[in-house]
Amino acid sequence: MLEPRVKEYFSNPRKIVAVEPLENYRLRLTFDNGEIKCYSMSDKLQGVFSILQNQEKFQKVFVDEFGNVAWDIDDAVDSSVHWNNRIDLCKDALYMDSV
Repeated sequence: MLEPRVKEYFSNPRKIVAVEPLENYRLRLTFDNGEIKCYSMSDKLQGVFSILQNQEKFQKVFVDEFGNVAWDIDDAVDSSVHWNNRIDLCKDALYMDSV
């Protein structure tokens, strides 16, 4: 059984149209319905995301071809050829978990 907020979201899923890195490891997300939300990553910078502790790397955030928020681990590697060069955050979770 889906949580009500999840069921509600999936009745009309949103797309991220822009992402902007902010101070303190936060992301400003603009969605296709005009909503602007903030998502904090400050408590998520371990494991695969530990590379984003580097502010310069965190600033290179973008919306990928699937509409997710992403970062290339090594800028010299083509992520369309080497799938494991990219880390991302799901657009659905970002919408539901951002404020």
